[in-house]
Amino acid sequence: MPNNTEHTIKELQSKYGVEKTDKLLAYMDAVLEKNEHINLTAVRDRDEALQKHIVDSLSCADLPEFQKAKLIADMGTGGGFPGVPLAAVAEDKSFVLVDALNKRLKVIDELTADIGINNVTTLHARAEDMGRATEHREQYDICVSRAVASLDVLVEWCLPLVKVGGYMIAYKGENVSRETMEGKKAVELLGGKIERLISIDAESEDISGHVLVLIKKIKNTPKKFPRQAGQARKNPIR
Repeated sequence: MPNNTEHTIKELQSKYGVEKTDKLLAYMDAVLEKNEHINLTAVRDRDEALQKHIVDSLSCADLPEFQKAKLIADMGTGGGFPGVPLAAVAEDKSFVLVDALNKRLKVIDELTADIGINNVTTLHARAEDMGRATEHREQYDICVSRAVASLDVLVEWCLPLVKVGGYMIAYKGENVSRETMEGKKAVELLGGKIERLISIDAESEDISGHVLVLIKKIKNTPKKFPRQAGQARKNPIR
């Protein structure tokens, strides 16, 4: 095991404790093993997965906005990132992991049950349907999303779920400046305000380092949003 990986694991143990770190590593290893049979991640290397999936997913865990939250949605969770790592270290919170591919969610259900991460539920749904459903609309303290869509699209999927006073946290890459500029109109129209951007320092060459875009929900989302399935991608609000 390379020294940088050992160093990262020791840092995780120091911050979250051995038991929670063991759960993080067990989930990561199980995802890599399952990845041989079902496409959960493009990452195949364990050391790279530790940086790109575990460390990166946990980058919002220290934020006061996250720490105050009780109910969190992970939109387009894919292989369970960032939702499962966040759930593993924040056992006092409840997480709903949303994806349009049910096969992935079944794997997440199986792995979290095996490892003992008990504060995760999965939901097989389109974002647009979820955003119009009474039991989900404006019910969440935070909605996180990582590597799913451009910001102008993503806000139409996520902000309808967030209660007024809550936050949407988007993990964004090198195009964050352009995306925030192009997404500003959608953010405002859907009841949000871009509050701040937080750069994540990348300690490893393997990880590009995301920027967290924190959007505060300052007013209710108009009832006509989200639009019908596919409209946000085909005709983003700009």
